[in-house]
Amino acid sequence: MDFPSVPLAERVRPKFIEEFFGQKHLLGEGKPLLLMLQKDLLSSFILWGPPGTGKTTIAFLIAQKTNSDFYRINAISSGVKDIREVISKAEENLKNKIRTILFIDEIHRFNKSQQDALLHAVETGKIILIGATTENPSFEVIPALRSRMRIYTLTNLSNDELIQILKAAIQKDEFLSKLNISFIDENYLIFISGGDARTMLNVFENSILNTFNDAEIKITQEVIENVIQSKNIFYDKEEEHYNIISAFIKSIRGSDPDAALYWMARMLEGGEDPLFIARRLIILASEDIGNASPNALVLAEATFSAIEKIGMPEGRIILAQCVTYLASSPKSNSSYIALEKAYNAVRQKPLYNVPLHLRNAPTALMKNLNYGKNYKYPHDFINNFVDEKYLPDELASEQFYFPSENGQEKTLKDRLKFLWKKSKKYD
Repeated sequence: MDFPSVPLAERVRPKFIEEFFGQKHLLGEGKPLLLMLQKDLLSSFILWGPPGTGKTTIAFLIAQKTNSDFYRINAISSGVKDIREVISKAEENLKNKIRTILFIDEIHRFNKSQQDALLHAVETGKIILIGATTENPSFEVIPALRSRMRIYTLTNLSNDELIQILKAAIQKDEFLSKLNISFIDENYLIFISGGDARTMLNVFENSILNTFNDAEIKITQEVIENVIQSKNIFYDKEEEHYNIISAFIKSIRGSDPDAALYWMARMLEGGEDPLFIARRLIILASEDIGNASPNALVLAEATFSAIEKIGMPEGRIILAQCVTYLASSPKSNSSYIALEKAYNAVRQKPLYNVPLHLRNAPTALMKNLNYGKNYKYPHDFINNFVDEKYLPDELASEQFYFPSENGQEKTLKDRLKFLWKKSKKYD
């Protein structure tokens, strides 16, 4: 028995809505895409979701169900010329009252000029455009085109839905249905596929190929591991990138080293640049830890430098040390908040003159104008401090910095409170 040349995922692609598993929020009873099919009222839309969740299949189902002239192009290998050819055919179809559907896979890979070429045809109804993307349309699709299309979000398939897809494939496929498959480690197969149905079917098919000569086929974890060496990690450059780095930063800010390590591992396994992570740690060390633990900034900067020198995979060890230290450190955003208060004073109030005693006086003229006159040099006084005015008179009562009681910042607060006791600052 010869092994099929067409991949399993393509051989068992659903031809009817009833054969499609998942995305019930779009294709369930009374849901938008099903209603669109049932009423035959098509409009342009974008399907946005992780790989292997059914974007291409939905486009094919719509094309078959609506009896339209269907064209498919891939944004990686196509350009403006291909778009214009389809639009030209669509104009001919329009004369014969035939609708034209253009399906663009990976539409996020089209640049601005390529997306611009679609605008007029979509706006005038010459084509019904269906775009598929794994990346957030807000970042990757130009606003003018996005405003003319609905956006439908596809979700990850559940384990039950993936098992249904696998079982349906075995029953439906002419080749697989003839095999004696006595065991499948479904849980591990689903785990290794990362929720991607196409990957799951491809790994399963390759596992079959590896055991094809056996009278009784058992797809064990060992067989699967021989096919694929690592779990399929989905990590797109925009949406998931920002979601996970946000979870990572918030976990450190929330003093949860375990969660921080998990999100960092997700980023590194997905191919994130370790120097990007290290840069964010430097910012966090100052913004969220600050003077509560000044060593945090020193360690974060040393981490960036070390990773820059030695790279990966060893750099992950240094990142882990830094992340656990920052997550476990006392937190304070007092210096960050103080800066924002100072910015507000600059932006919302007049730009007051620098007090004369604080001005620089490098020339005789400036000295004659009393620049620098009566300035008190703090080092000439006890504790290297003198109770002096350093803000403009109009802001004399302002306080921007309110030190916290956390970590080493409490020591700074106590010192400032002692020094400025006459003005009752830092009480």
